[in-house]
Parts: sequence; structure tokens; C-alpha cells
Amino acid sequence: MRPFAYSRPSSMAEALLEARRSVAAEPSPSAAFLVGGTTLIDLMKLDVLRPETVIDLGALADEFGAIRQDGSALRLGAFAKMARAAADPAVAENYPVIAQSLALAASAQLRNMASLGGNVLQRTRCAYFRDPSWSACNKRAPGSGCAAVGGANRMHALLGTSRHCIATYPGDFAQALLALDASVTIIGPSGSRVIPFAELHRLPATTPHRETNLAPGDIIAEFIVPAAAWTRRSLYLKIRDRQSYEFAVASVAVALDLDGEVVREARIALGGLASVPWRAREAEAALEGRTITPGTALAAATAAFADAVPQSHNAFKITLGRSALQRALLEAASMEVRP
Repeated sequence: MRPFAYSRPSSMAEALLEARRSVAAEPSPSAAFLVGGTTLIDLMKLDVLRPETVIDLGALADEFGAIRQDGSALRLGAFAKMARAAADPAVAENYPVIAQSLALAASAQLRNMASLGGNVLQRTRCAYFRDPSWSACNKRAPGSGCAAVGGANRMHALLGTSRHCIATYPGDFAQALLALDASVTIIGPSGSRVIPFAELHRLPATTPHRETNLAPGDIIAEFIVPAAAWTRRSLYLKIRDRQSYEFAVASVAVALDLDGEVVREARIALGGLASVPWRAREAEAALEGRTITPGTALAAATAAFADAVPQSHNAFKITLGRSALQRALLEAASMEVRP
């Protein structure tokens, strides 16, 4: 690990001041925020990330770590730990897809340390990105190429990719937020703003090193999940190579609003299959006004992967993803949901 400066601001104003200084630094500004640090420290040890300054936001956890629910929304402080949010009774009862996505992520030790905000910003697990001895990685070294194209790409994405990057977004919680139409509050040197969660992550296109629409110095403060008819009939299904502490080969977040057995509205997000948290809108449209049966669920799942672009080692993910989505839809439709 390379040497770095360390600061621990006691207020958000102080943290933003530190961020402004870093942004203004010459010749090459480099700072990173730390709350849980379960991704940051890992990548610093691997020499993938090399911040000159680490700004520890741990002192702000009480102020920005609250979990609250009212009649209009669930509000999740971005500094709340994953384990606490997963175990919250109101989250588990009214937003089960959120609780399940958090409980199925990482190990118990990591869930006790990692923050919600840091979780949605975690970097890809692509082996070429995480190993600097591979020179060709556009995400780590823009313009260098993508070693995964034509390389070992079993775990890589087949939705939302480009010829510049096929890395998979690795998280779980983000799919739940995306399916439930969450918003995210961002505080930065230029002020505070709220954006749809769907606008947080960027497709790789020609600039895979730019993974989000956060500006330098921006801090995620809160997630806002609207109360809606589909939140209770929701679930998260995760398919992985082993049953614990493993990233998804394919995952599905589903939320349904049913009129009897007929779908008023379906919300579907896919994980382990795409370069960003992926909303399967074609599958959603295929279900509206229909009853969920094995046949209609399969038709929706087929629509979700119509534009998939498999690589040399991951074509099996299309079949796996379809099966996972079909299963998740059938399970969600059969849930017993208290009024």
C-alpha cells in the first residue's frame, strides 16, 4: 500500500472543505472517502486505487445513518451499515427485496462494516481490473484496451457492454433500489441534489473509467424508496457458484403489483449479468395485464435477454438468467402478502 494523507472531519461542512481542497490540488488531485472501507482498503492494498488523501467520514455515521419510514417513503441513511438495514423489521416486512439483497451480500463480518452508500459504489470484481500486472484495462487505465474481451470472461457482463469494457457490476443492493424506483440524495461542493437511482451509474460506452455521474467531492447521503403497491410483493433471488459469501453469477430483483392474479405493474432489475444495475423494462412490459404463469414468465425472461451479447465463456448466462427471472416471477406471484 502506498503512503497517503488521512483526515477525519467532524462535520459534513468540514468533509466538503477537505474535498474542495483535493479537487483544487495540483497537478493531480486524488482523494477517496471512507466509511466502511471494505472495498477501498482492498483495492488500495492491490495497488489498483492510489488516493493521495483518504477522508474518513466515520464521525458522520450517526447523522447520516438513520433508517426511517413514514407513509410516503423509506429513507435509508447512506452511512447505515448493511447488516443493520437488513435486520430492520420495517424494511424486512415492507421492502423484503431490500432486506434480502443485503442479507445475501458478502459475509456477516463485511455486512457489519460496510455502508449502504459504499456498497452501491463498489468496483467491479473483474480480475483484469483488480490485477495491475494486466496493462489492458480501460476501467483502470483509459485507452489501454480490455483484456477480458477474448480473455477469461465467464463472470463478465452480457448486457450494457461495449467493446471497451465488459466488466460486470457486482453488487446486490443496487438492484433492489433500481427495481423500487429509489432516489438518491447527493451532497457535494456545489450543493445538494436528489436524482433517480437509475441515473447514478453510467454505461461503459467509450469511457468505462467513469462509472457514475457523481462529481468530484460528491457524497451519497440518503436513499429514498417510495412507498408503493409493489414493495411488499418483492423478492431478491441470487444464483452463485457457492451458497455463501460469493458474488452473483445471475440475480433478480422483482416487485409486483397484482390485481387478483393479473399484473398491474412489474418491476425487474438484473444483477451479475450487466455492466450496471440493469432494469429489464422489456420483461416488465411483457407482463403487464397478464397472469404470471410458467409460460408468461418465460416469455418475459426471454424478452429481458433479447439484446444480450455473450462472450467466449459466458453464453450460459443467458439460459441461467432466463431461468432465474422465470423462477423469481413465479415465486413473487405466489407470495402471501398482508394488506
